[in-house]
Amino acid sequence: MGGVDSFIGNRVSFGAEPWLVTIGSHVRITEDVRFITHDGGLWVVRDMYPEYKKVDMLKPIFVGNNVHIGINAVIMPGVHIGNNCIIGVGAVVTKDIPDNSIAVGVPARVIETVDEYVQKNKDKFINTKGMTKEQKKNYIMKNLL
Repeated sequence: MGGVDSFIGNRVSFGAEPWLVTIGSHVRITEDVRFITHDGGLWVVRDMYPEYKKVDMLKPIFVGNNVHIGINAVIMPGVHIGNNCIIGVGAVVTKDIPDNSIAVGVPARVIETVDEYVQKNKDKFINTKGMTKEQKKNYIMKNLL
């Protein structure tokens, strides 16, 4: 299912067909993300049309390398998320996301590249990764408030 150096948060659902989800390396899937690999609308079709009583529509999902998927995102059937992508909190990804992109919203749309994100925000970056909670609190209280 997944590559090396990846993180899967709490309550992540890989749906009824988890074997259809491929995850690259260095991927972070945060809490409550849902991967949907089938079309649930067939529930209605199966009842209405006897000839389709036993049908399914399944599509694989591919997540590239170095990807972050935000809390409560939903990844729909057949989606391919490229390498070096950020998927925003609550996004519903219905279409492929190209490499080096940031996608947000319902339905998700690409809003900028990762390079644009860095250029826009680099003056807001703070070097606190790896600090203890207490060190981080002290740093923020002293330098940012």
